[in-house]
Amino acid sequence: MDLKLIKNILELISESDVNEVSLEEGDFKIKVKKQGEVQQVSYSQTAPQAPAQPATPQAQQAAPADASEAQKADQPEGDTVKSPIVGTFYTSPSPDSDPFVKVGDHISKGETLCIVEAMKIMNEIEAEFSGTVQKVLVDDGQPVEFDQPLFIIKKD
Repeated sequence: MDLKLIKNILELISESDVNEVSLEEGDFKIKVKKQGEVQQVSYSQTAPQAPAQPATPQAQQAAPADASEAQKADQPEGDTVKSPIVGTFYTSPSPDSDPFVKVGDHISKGETLCIVEAMKIMNEIEAEFSGTVQKVLVDDGQPVEFDQPLFIIKKD
């Protein structure tokens, strides 16, 4: 991982409401925590290891699986559109404008779905396929992580 990228991540964290970010790329790991005005950075580069075995009882291990299954059951059918970058999610081009899309809207490939602001740059997120918006998963003005689900869209 390159030092410029680490510097950009630190700048993004300092300008956003996000308090902690962890990234892994191959055997390189970085974890950034914001503590008030002070940032704490730790990283390591190690050989891949086998995952550690949890020391929790079977009943506690089953609960998270059941919770994730219940959460999936609450989600409408469709494909998930994920954030390509870390930043702040906006549903409209300005606070007094209508949202780009709402639940139930039919969208076309290439249509703007939202904006993710990163380092004072407004990045328009466009639809990669046509379909109907089933659910907006993020609130306006909320910080988003890389690869975080933003929308559920049912393809045509």
